[in-house]
Amino acid sequence: MATKRDYYEVLGVAKDASDEELKRAYKKLAIKYHPDKNPGDKEAEEKFKEAAEAFDVLSNKEKRSQYDRFGHDAPGAAGFGGGGFSFEDIFSQFGDIFGGGFGFNSGRSPQKAGPPRGQDLQIKVALSYKEILDGVTKKVRIKRYIPCTSCNAKGGTGLSTCGTCSGTGRVRRVTQSFFQMVSESVCPTCNGMGETIQTPCSVCHGNGRVLKEDTISIKIPAGVAEGQYINMRGEGHAGPRGGASGDLLVVISEKQDDFYSREGNDLHCEIKVPIHRLVLGGTQRIPTLDGNEINIKITSGTQVGSILRLKEQGLNALHGRGGRGSLFVKIQADIPQNPSSKEKQLYQEIAALRKDEEEIEEKSFFQKIKKRFS
Repeated sequence: MATKRDYYEVLGVAKDASDEELKRAYKKLAIKYHPDKNPGDKEAEEKFKEAAEAFDVLSNKEKRSQYDRFGHDAPGAAGFGGGGFSFEDIFSQFGDIFGGGFGFNSGRSPQKAGPPRGQDLQIKVALSYKEILDGVTKKVRIKRYIPCTSCNAKGGTGLSTCGTCSGTGRVRRVTQSFFQMVSESVCPTCNGMGETIQTPCSVCHGNGRVLKEDTISIKIPAGVAEGQYINMRGEGHAGPRGGASGDLLVVISEKQDDFYSREGNDLHCEIKVPIHRLVLGGTQRIPTLDGNEINIKITSGTQVGSILRLKEQGLNALHGRGGRGSLFVKIQADIPQNPSSKEKQLYQEIAALRKDEEEIEEKSFFQKIKKRFS
């Protein structure tokens, strides 16, 4: 005769495990090795029986005390299937631990089925930075199921309680092995509705809903970002035969912009400034998201690659939390591609004036490089 394993080892818990830890451990094993999940698997069936026996003993304070003192040789121990051992009693402590798909008949009265909720819908809406700045109301066209007006979403006439499932929408299958096992599935006669229709609607063919293209308005607040979404409750598919409607999930995407890029609520752009303005200083006009133009100050000697920050010229924060971001402007040089002869002459004069200074700067640069390698 095979030696029984320690009950604590079977459940994978410590000897001081609480009642809740025992329940969690047993529930995990019961779901894993349930015969309905492992049809024809004798090893799984034995492990299921072993776990059930261990839980039956350890979940009972008196039995656990006896087991802790004497082990499997406890006085009066009847072993698996004896001593009042009941699978139904064990499962009743959990409720429907298998989510309705498996389990033992607990004697509860069956609940009447109702029409299921409609499916959710998801669409993507692309926005420009200007729309994100101000917020916008978008009108979009979607295809979705709506209640059938011909039958008032009932699906037809002559509705009666399904005789197969008695209105529960579920049927139970009983199998006999070493104990009685009951499994549930959707009723094949009414498809889970709990009711049958004598005369289906000619428009929706008994479904209680029809597919239609609708135009809906979506109000999008300022400050949204790529990947965020708006959940519009009840704007998804209508449920069959009067079931509640699902939701519409509006996912935000951002349109590519030729001038701006985004980082949080800040915007970034590059502008080309004429060389003479970088040298002498001045002002440079740039566009903003507001549709206006502003003048930014270019100080004398501004270097290529410099970044200027313009506060309050970025995007608004969502729901106004945190204020408006900044616009960061990166300076690039606008070098003439086809300078006139007069311009060339002037640049030559500048080059001659700066020749000595440039030679000194060049010599200093190479000396610094040499020091790095010496």
